[in-house]
Amino acid sequence: MKKTSTSPLTDVEYRALARFRFALRVFLRFSRDAARAAGLTPDQHQLLLAVRGSVTGAPTIVELAESLQIRHHSASELIDRAIEADLLARTTDPDDARLRRLVLTPHGSDTLESLSAVHRSELRRFYAELAPILNELSE
Repeated sequence: MKKTSTSPLTDVEYRALARFRFALRVFLRFSRDAARAAGLTPDQHQLLLAVRGSVTGAPTIVELAESLQIRHHSASELIDRAIEADLLARTTDPDDARLRRLVLTPHGSDTLESLSAVHRSELRRFYAELAPILNELSE
């Protein structure tokens, strides 16, 4: 019988949720440490990833603030520091000269590429660890 969202959780499910939260903390610690080892702050890493992963290819500050779930002024400060570190550059939107878009610099692109390769390997390991936990929660 399939459980509904109103069914009480079992001890097995509580243990699975605890293991899931632990695995997330381990991954997040790995990600922070990897970013720092690459010379970035964890926030800069997330910013570069949001720029590179943007559907538009060159997001605006508003789009990045939304993607990062931070306030506009916080995004602006983070972007300014990334520009100073030669990770990002501002460009003018070709269709609307009032809009400023953000792109990775070659340095930002190289840094993100090497950091993302390390993350991909860790995510593959993480997936193998997480799959059985998620199966316990979906039964």
